[in-house]
Amino acid sequence: MRRSSTFARQVLLVRVGRRDDDLTPTEHRYADRQRRRYGLDRLSRPTLGVDPTLGLDRADIDAVVPVSPAMPPMAQADEAHSIPLLPGERTIARRMKFALVNACTLASLMLGMLAIFLAMQGEVRIAALCLIACVGFDGLDGALARRLGVASPFGAQMDSLADMCSFGLAAPVVVYASLAGSVSTAAAAVACALVAACAAIRLARFNVSPKDGRFFCGVPTTMAAAVLAVTVAIGLPVPGAVLVAGVALLAFAMVSSFPYAKLARLVKLPPWLWLAPVIGALVDIRLTFALIVVGYLVSGPVLWLRQRRTA
Repeated sequence: MRRSSTFARQVLLVRVGRRDDDLTPTEHRYADRQRRRYGLDRLSRPTLGVDPTLGLDRADIDAVVPVSPAMPPMAQADEAHSIPLLPGERTIARRMKFALVNACTLASLMLGMLAIFLAMQGEVRIAALCLIACVGFDGLDGALARRLGVASPFGAQMDSLADMCSFGLAAPVVVYASLAGSVSTAAAAVACALVAACAAIRLARFNVSPKDGRFFCGVPTTMAAAVLAVTVAIGLPVPGAVLVAGVALLAFAMVSSFPYAKLARLVKLPPWLWLAPVIGALVDIRLTFALIVVGYLVSGPVLWLRQRRTA
């Protein structure tokens, strides 16, 4: 009974935070035994960041806030900083220029929506002309942004979203409507779905890839949509199965790694090279257009092989 009372007294002494240096050697022995038996040694374990020789009791230790070396304290900002849509000087003239550029982007988006509505009503030729106008506005907004000095990350992201709506969605819908009745519905749906998926991949890759001033990595989405729109507008006289295969090939060309020359490099070609397409267009515009498209698609693998040989 005496030992039991001593045992109870030691437990109470430990739990109320009595320091170990106040205990006698005998009490130390009983205290260590009870700590091991009842798990009370965690009450006197040193805490991270606290020196155990300081003689702090449990209340003082609990008041210490542990500091993690892996996660430094974050500095809290006094004010929330917002990223401006138009970097640089924000004058009325620059805002008007910025609004003009974004109006061209929205015009391309609205024309893409109009092309979808017209294709649903069976007016595929007019819908294709709307897509060609989308291509024009898409090139105009970028040129105006650089010329007026109002290029911004917001404009680049907005242009990418508009391209996805106009060229990644509207163009496949117009092509699907034009293929109705000439091929099976499943084949047309698969080919057009490939265009939409590859356009999304192409635009996302373009946004995160370093820019090359000479070549595109894969066929640009704008150019692919222009080829599809012109094909529908002029009514290329080829079998439906060939059209489906061409649409799928164009979709895969968008996500390929083949280098394709930019329009600025094509414009710098010798003038006599432009005589052949002009004369061919006067003779047979459909055949000339098909030859130009095939030649441009083949130029990518040819340039790729040439770069590998010279590397």
